[in-house]
Amino acid sequence: MKYINVVIDNKSEQTDSFYTYAAPDEVVKGGKLTVPFARLKKPVDAYCVEDNAVPECDPARIREIDSYDESRSLNAEMIDTALWMRQRYGVKYIDAIKMFTVPGKREPKNAKERSEHGEDPHYELSTDQKRASEAILDSMNKARFECFLIKGVTNSGKTEVYMKAVEQAIELGRTAIVLLPEIALSAQVMERFSKRFGARNIATLHSKLSTSAKLEEWLRIKRGEARIVIGARTSVFAPVDNIGVIVIDEEHETTYKSDHNPKYETLDVAYKRASEHNAVLVLGSATPSVVSFNRAEKGIYRLLEMNKRIGSSTLPQIELVDMRKEARAGNLGVVSRRLAEEIDASLRRKEQVILFLNRRGYSTRIMCPDCGYVMSCEDCGITLTYHRTNNAAVCHYCGKKYPIPQKCPDCGSDFIKYVGAGTEKVEESVKQLWPNAGVSRFDLDTATSAENISKVIEDFQNGKTDILVGTQILAKGLDFRNVGLVGIINADVSLNIPDYRSTERTYQLITQVAGRAGRSGGTSQVIIQTYEPDSETILDASNGDYPSFYESELLHRSIMNYPPYADIIQVAFVEKTKGTAIGDNADPDNNWEDTDDSDSIAMKHALDFSNVLSNMKGRPEDAQILKPRVEQRRIDGRKRVVFLIKAPAGSRSGYIKAYMEYRDLMIKNNAPCYIEIDVNPYGIA
Repeated sequence: MKYINVVIDNKSEQTDSFYTYAAPDEVVKGGKLTVPFARLKKPVDAYCVEDNAVPECDPARIREIDSYDESRSLNAEMIDTALWMRQRYGVKYIDAIKMFTVPGKREPKNAKERSEHGEDPHYELSTDQKRASEAILDSMNKARFECFLIKGVTNSGKTEVYMKAVEQAIELGRTAIVLLPEIALSAQVMERFSKRFGARNIATLHSKLSTSAKLEEWLRIKRGEARIVIGARTSVFAPVDNIGVIVIDEEHETTYKSDHNPKYETLDVAYKRASEHNAVLVLGSATPSVVSFNRAEKGIYRLLEMNKRIGSSTLPQIELVDMRKEARAGNLGVVSRRLAEEIDASLRRKEQVILFLNRRGYSTRIMCPDCGYVMSCEDCGITLTYHRTNNAAVCHYCGKKYPIPQKCPDCGSDFIKYVGAGTEKVEESVKQLWPNAGVSRFDLDTATSAENISKVIEDFQNGKTDILVGTQILAKGLDFRNVGLVGIINADVSLNIPDYRSTERTYQLITQVAGRAGRSGGTSQVIIQTYEPDSETILDASNGDYPSFYESELLHRSIMNYPPYADIIQVAFVEKTKGTAIGDNADPDNNWEDTDDSDSIAMKHALDFSNVLSNMKGRPEDAQILKPRVEQRRIDGRKRVVFLIKAPAGSRSGYIKAYMEYRDLMIKNNAPCYIEIDVNPYGIA
């Protein structure tokens, strides 16, 4: 017997600590256990985080574990990464550990048949592909940890470079993880990898899988039956041993940042895991994030450029259309006269068309023109979007639906107006203008399941759909061969989002969506409709001038103290439901009261903590702690107060430590609100 430290699988913050037990010698770090805990009648799940612990109390008081399940256990590297996540993001031990696990108890009874062998593609690499592959394979052969950033124009053949790296990992007896920004991409990429490596060697992990299917894939990976893992961001936590390469395709995408607890950055976790295994990390994008490109400039990443498209494919011709002139000419529709001409021409040539608008729904606002009332979510304070399909007003933040009012709730006017256009409205307009064309829509409202996603993609690939209307999901690496025209309906939309990355996001979306055109050769066209044709960002995107965009954006970030010059840490205090407090020892009679938002218990805690941080020992002089403010957004009606910390590069850990100490103090005192943080979140001004 020996002593081990474990983390209990329990949601309570009161138990976010290590507990010591006695265990047989075969129990190792990462082991999944059941243990007796507190006064509970049944054993609870736990994970071993230290397998040679030194007891801090009388050994006679230490209890033995109840059971050990090796089939669902993790390895030491996964536990180390989970503990690192706690220090980097301030998350709970169990929340980080459970990212490496899956729920469920039983696999499907009838596992699907999978082909074992792939095909030799006899693929001739371009000069750029060969140069990139040679650099990556050299590091892999030497088992040297290195991070590569491939900056390659759309359709430059980055996927083939990824496949060469995966192939090398398998030949070396190692494993590979390939991360995609969107579940919708999985089917296309899985098909391509299966042809090369055989479906039996590949597993996928993403949220659209059923519980039993996810467990089947997880166990196949853990048993070593599948040595290649392909999936969305959670696949970075796949239970693989001996990693040889991790690929992050479209590394700039916002979907790689988790906005749900635990809040983590996929790239950070991949970097950590790759370094632990002396593996290679490969990042790829036509429009790298400013932070990643800056790391390449500093030598943290090794930059590989692929500036030419493969084969006969050429970059499309790009044209700007000033929608202000369209309005003055009497065209108030969503499609400009120039775009309509090109759609007509494309349809005559039997080419397909993609129309992009990064706004789903029918109308973006529901308002009263008499008094100016705008309908917003009661919980989030976010402007509601009208969805004609459901005849409902929908909050795109929390998903809550509201009935459409017959009269203005403020002034009683009978006239309710729908303002702005979403993809539903574009789809309707296009069907009216081109009644004989096959028109389909691809956004979060239609991509509700893996089956729906596959159908939309297959119909477009097979030519059943002539015009595909969609949101940013279209910009995430989908490979369509017959697209002769891309129309960007309103390029200004993302310029006005409340986020310091708005210009970066606009440049990336325009460039990525434009890259769907002309992938099979011949001439192709991109029409960018905008109300801001003089915008520096839109001009840079239309000219494909990444250096100009990057230098301008980097200057702005340095002036405003934004990443990569600082980490932005959002601190939030959210009040608990009345009559409750944090922790297991909450007083049921604690009927606390508060006055208004500005004098709430959450505001009091926020002011206190910001004061603690302002007086923190060793705080950098150029750090900024902004004033706490009441957020309009509500979580189940509870008040929320937030403030931002601009922590100069290298000082993040001190603020994370202060947060964890303050959180522990709140738990100890049964505070009637809780604290949470998000490092470099999206959606902040």
